[in-house]
Amino acid sequence: MLISNARLVAVTEAAPGPVDVLVRDGRVVEVGAGPAHRAADEGEAYDAGGRWLMPGLWDQHVHLGQWTLASARLDLGPARSSAEAVAAVRERLAEWPDLPVIGWGHRPTAWPDNPSVSDLDAIETDQPIVLIAGDGHHGWLNTTALHMLALPTRDSVVSEAEWFMAYGRLATVLGTDGTGPDAYRRSMEAAAAQGVVGLVDLEFSGGVADWAARWAEGADLLRVRHACYADGLDDVLSRGLRSGDPLDGDPRLTMGPLKIISDGSLNTRTAWCCEPYAEKAVPGAEEGQPNQTPEELCALLARAAAGGLDVAVHAIGDRAVAEALAAFEATGARGGIEHVQLTTRDDVRRMARLGVRASVQPAHLLDDRDVTERLWPGRAERCFPLRWMLDDGVDVVLGSDAPVSPLDPWLAIASAVHRSGDDREPWHPEQSITAREALAASTDGWGTVAVGHPADLVLLDADPLEGGSDREHAARLRSFAGRVAATWVAGTAAYERP
Repeated sequence: MLISNARLVAVTEAAPGPVDVLVRDGRVVEVGAGPAHRAADEGEAYDAGGRWLMPGLWDQHVHLGQWTLASARLDLGPARSSAEAVAAVRERLAEWPDLPVIGWGHRPTAWPDNPSVSDLDAIETDQPIVLIAGDGHHGWLNTTALHMLALPTRDSVVSEAEWFMAYGRLATVLGTDGTGPDAYRRSMEAAAAQGVVGLVDLEFSGGVADWAARWAEGADLLRVRHACYADGLDDVLSRGLRSGDPLDGDPRLTMGPLKIISDGSLNTRTAWCCEPYAEKAVPGAEEGQPNQTPEELCALLARAAAGGLDVAVHAIGDRAVAEALAAFEATGARGGIEHVQLTTRDDVRRMARLGVRASVQPAHLLDDRDVTERLWPGRAERCFPLRWMLDDGVDVVLGSDAPVSPLDPWLAIASAVHRSGDDREPWHPEQSITAREALAASTDGWGTVAVGHPADLVLLDADPLEGGSDREHAARLRSFAGRVAATWVAGTAAYERP
């Protein structure tokens, strides 16, 4: 394929333009003014019309199955109390009385009342009700749903490790509707329309065989790295799979990391911190809590390292980050820390020294800004410390954690640049990074398009690096999902705007 008359986005270095880009066997083989006359001999020709070409975007943290289901869910983000959430459920059941209610997005930290099973049981229905918190760390269920998911009866929410185990069994409530290969394909098509070429899928359920079957049935539009959890580690190791190995003979579908959830979240007050939460702490765990002992964490990292697997350790609180780094240092494991929401400058330097990657979801700071000031007062200057990380030499990659935040790389980039999602001033702007840095953290390590790059490319109507103030630039970046003209994966069109 020949892409002619394209200008290159200066992700890492400036490039003369316009240029022609020749692609053969899924890679860029020539960049410059020379190949144009060979278009007829080389196959497909695409006139970029002076638009801007850059490496395709990656979302380094997605729960793809849950994101695929999200469009059918009841949006509880606007609820400001348990009563408002229950009223929304009643309205949904009045409209569709014969369907389960799966809700998403409530954040009860600031509510005047706590969610309870009895509130949902008071709704007259035989249908299961499953309401998933906006950070994904707890489920608020009625008794019918508790029984269907084989969970003990209670009046409180199901949280943390118990919830993550139940999460993968939601198909018993939903059936297979919304989770088939065709639904995954639609999610991929929507992502490709935003310039996304690859995803790291950290879904809680399913395994290698599930992804291989889904891929064979048409969910094969984008590159996917499939992560496993501890309960699937034996299967991965028995197959001899290492990170980067193709799962089914196709290099676009590969084995990703071992995912470990080492602590909780801010909104559930279970992220493991060095200091107590300022209010509503979990009794007996005023600083939050780990999900493994340090010995258990080290044992998991050591098994992964011995089997050739990278590791992705979820660590939100500063104590969890410190313990994760200690485990990386003790075992020599490779990989990164997911979220790194609260940490210290010394531990950022330690990440750089150990070569531990930081996988950050900047859009979370838009949701957690106010909660952080309440629950972690005096610590906000150490939250989402992107500037420290880049200045100290940490390898930073960006993602969404969809469906906790939308699968929208432009939103993540804009949030990293401006650190505000409303009319308020940026939240700790000293931790902002530039648009070029945020873009580079979103392309899986590929800089300005050059010979030897994979032909995972996106064509844009405008240069995303052009902008005025940080506020103006961020607003412009958030609009780029609508400025994608074409997306190619391994040289094959994944999206072309009509």
